[in-house]
Amino acid sequence: MSPTFARLRDAISSVVYGHDDAVDLVLCALVAGGHVLIEDVPGVGKTTLAMAVARLLGLALSRVQCTSDLLPADILGYAVYDKERSAVEVRKGPIFSEMVLVDELNRASPRAQSAFLEAMEEGSVTLDAQRYPLPQPFWVLATQNPRQFEGTYPLPESELDRFLICVELGYPSMEDEIRMLASGGGQAQLSRLQPVATAADVLRWQREADQIYVDPAILRYAVLLARALRDHPRAPMGPSPRALLALIRAAKARAYVWGRTYVVPDDVRLLARPVWRHRLRPNPDSWIEDSSDDILEEVLNQIPAPKLGDRR
Repeated sequence: MSPTFARLRDAISSVVYGHDDAVDLVLCALVAGGHVLIEDVPGVGKTTLAMAVARLLGLALSRVQCTSDLLPADILGYAVYDKERSAVEVRKGPIFSEMVLVDELNRASPRAQSAFLEAMEEGSVTLDAQRYPLPQPFWVLATQNPRQFEGTYPLPESELDRFLICVELGYPSMEDEIRMLASGGGQAQLSRLQPVATAADVLRWQREADQIYVDPAILRYAVLLARALRDHPRAPMGPSPRALLALIRAAKARAYVWGRTYVVPDDVRLLARPVWRHRLRPNPDSWIEDSSDDILEEVLNQIPAPKLGDRR
């Protein structure tokens, strides 16, 4: 890993215990300019992770706590008529920020969830028929509870597709939990974090990562994986062309984070699950009880990765 991102990961890991792999994925998404969905049970550090990243990057952070009565205007803002000035005044909502932390997205109603669609895809918001660009960088990091939790609404496919990566944290190891207890927990350490980069650095990383070289053999490998998933009998909906673009964009970002100027097959292989797992829908009528990870593992084992020459 390049020194810049190793320093970032170490700083995040000082407040989010035992989740280095998840932190690496979040950094890849940041460099790729893609949004992140973190799915897990309450209390494992989802919100602490988001707040640590914002503090270390010096990003303006806003927060949306989703509830069943949340309205689109609570997210986007609204336009009101000012009688004294005889003009329409726009009062912008929390979406107008460099980083937006959305807590428990799947507790919001479908109507409220839809308020994020334009912003996450186009980087803009329409209020009173007027389009307003969002700050750059613009990054959404959302958390959601497991679907079986009470009071949750499933995210539709169009909403899930807006997220570049889906991350599951899980519980930390015994050693990490002991370390967490000894330090007083991540929230107690957040105030000690100091910025190590700026919003301008983030935009530069994204521009430079976009120039990373991808060998045609790796592009073919990604397409073969996608086509195998589309033809899989237990996955009626496979990765779309947009999902393929997302995988290559994430692979470029991973190469950049690890200090390379080119993508290797492992970049694609290791990112296929977090980039595609939330975009697959296993067949509920199948006699085999599948998860997206099961199907992805099967396809990844079936299709060999290309062997490229040494580029060192």
